[in-house]
Amino acid sequence: MAERITAPDGATIALHTTGTGPAVVLVHGGGVTVDEYRRLVARLANRFTVHRYNRRGRADAPARREPYTVDQEIEDLGAVLAHTGARRVIGHSYGAFVVLRAALRLPLDQVVVYDAPLRLAGRGLPTAFLDPAEEAIRAGNLPRAMALVGAGVNPQDAASRLPLGVQTAICRLFLRTAIGRTMAALLPMTLLETRQILAHDGPPEQYAGITAEVLLACGAKAAPWYPEVNELLAAVLPRARTLSVPRCGHNGIAAAPPHLVDPIADFLAAPPPSTPPQPH
Repeated sequence: MAERITAPDGATIALHTTGTGPAVVLVHGGGVTVDEYRRLVARLANRFTVHRYNRRGRADAPARREPYTVDQEIEDLGAVLAHTGARRVIGHSYGAFVVLRAALRLPLDQVVVYDAPLRLAGRGLPTAFLDPAEEAIRAGNLPRAMALVGAGVNPQDAASRLPLGVQTAICRLFLRTAIGRTMAALLPMTLLETRQILAHDGPPEQYAGITAEVLLACGAKAAPWYPEVNELLAAVLPRARTLSVPRCGHNGIAAAPPHLVDPIADFLAAPPPSTPPQPH
């Protein structure tokens, strides 16, 4: 049974809670619901009280306000933090972007981001796929749009080197699965989220005000621009370290193998240092 809490705009957030121990809030990525993280939640729940909620516009979440901006996400996360007393947060993919933007404004002690899709001074998240993917959606061709996004953000995958028509056919088959249908239904929303990432393109130093301890994690089998983003951030964040997780791709955090979960749990379990961060 979800607990109902109120967002600053009066909307109702359905908060799902599992486990015992220090409070941790999970912010999910784009194209999915929080249900995709069942394994992660189960493997953290013996050490932490894990709070999770669906971001707006999906499952049991309220509708988004229009026009959409990431500020809505930060307001909702702030309401969850205030209600739970949590000062530890995990963010995946677009959820990682939300968490990093929120860490500039909200009281957080420890932050874990996995595969943060940032755009920093023109580096990081690719952008060439965005216009043609939006055009494909307007034309009603969701499989083509999914293929364009997949190839654009995952250049390391062998499938991204196949002809676009073949990739589109694969996506058409993928749409027969439950997760494929969910991702397709959320794709327009995912592209709007991508526009928010691009709207915050700028120097890495824009994140230098984050005072929380930050674990910048990425999958070793994910796209090569994730570690590039992490290195750019690590150079400016006062309390940051990087972690490349072997044998894991972009969705590794949802699969939650022990060699991914254990270092994240250890990081979150350690008490934050009492010494103030030193300026760069």
